[in-house]
Amino acid sequence: MRALICDDYGGISRLRVGELPDPQPQPGSLLVRVEAAPVNFADVLQVRGQYQIRPEPPFAPGYEVAGTVITANEANGFSPGDRITGFTQGAFAEKAVVAATNAARIPDTLDSDAASTIAGGYGTSYHALVDRVQLMEGETLLVLGASGGVGMAAVQIGHALGARVIAAVSSEEKAEAATVSGADAIVRYDRTPLRDGISSITGGGVDVVYDPVGGDVTEQALRSTNWNGRLAVIGFAAGDIPSIPLNLPLLKGNSIVGVFWGRFAQEEPEKSAANLATLVEWAVQGRIKPMIQKRYSLDDAAEAMRWVADRKSIGRVIVNP
Repeated sequence: MRALICDDYGGISRLRVGELPDPQPQPGSLLVRVEAAPVNFADVLQVRGQYQIRPEPPFAPGYEVAGTVITANEANGFSPGDRITGFTQGAFAEKAVVAATNAARIPDTLDSDAASTIAGGYGTSYHALVDRVQLMEGETLLVLGASGGVGMAAVQIGHALGARVIAAVSSEEKAEAATVSGADAIVRYDRTPLRDGISSITGGGVDVVYDPVGGDVTEQALRSTNWNGRLAVIGFAAGDIPSIPLNLPLLKGNSIVGVFWGRFAQEEPEKSAANLATLVEWAVQGRIKPMIQKRYSLDDAAEAMRWVADRKSIGRVIVNP
């Protein structure tokens, strides 16, 4: 099968499109013809050798997928011809193997591009906001990196949960996208210091911070939390892992909560599957609506990854093998 191939951990510039052996489904897994696979910043880190999961090269990157089942190998509840969304390793390819526990059927009313974003992007944000920090209706949620894939998902999920959502962005175009996704207020941190922007909107602070960015903004956001506030650590797109003075959570009585969605899916597969089923239902109902910015063919998949790596993405970027 044709795939985008990482032969070593040399980064995007060393990726190539070529042939890999067809993946072989084990009992309880699905062989899927890939129709759509979103690009995540985690994919960029993985091909650099900087991500927690390091497959043995050569491998195809990409972990979110939507497509049609070719073979259901003792995977109860699935049959050839079913349309599914799920997560795996090796989505930037013509075929992929998806464990049945990591997949959910999707109806014909949900197109593959939109469906492909549900498992990882929305799955991460749902796990963070519902399972980990237990965001409550009426609370104030600050989303850093609000125009990116997981950030925009957090804005939409926060809105669906009844929170007041503040989106932190760096341009007018990103502000417009966050507003369309359900943000109640915007902080333009390219114009105003983050803490000043939060204070002017809230008159105080926020209850929950969703942070996929890291770097200097993490401490600034933590300093702007209310008593009993929670900071969800999603990732470090800025490149730097922050060092946090531990007197801050002590004085504010707040929590810094780690969110590793991939580990959660491994450790608690039944709960992860239930989350995925809920998100598919929300997508069908229109409570969440993925924003697709760009689409690339498999031949141009490396360019798709570069677009995300350069932080040009607003919403999701999709590879269509």
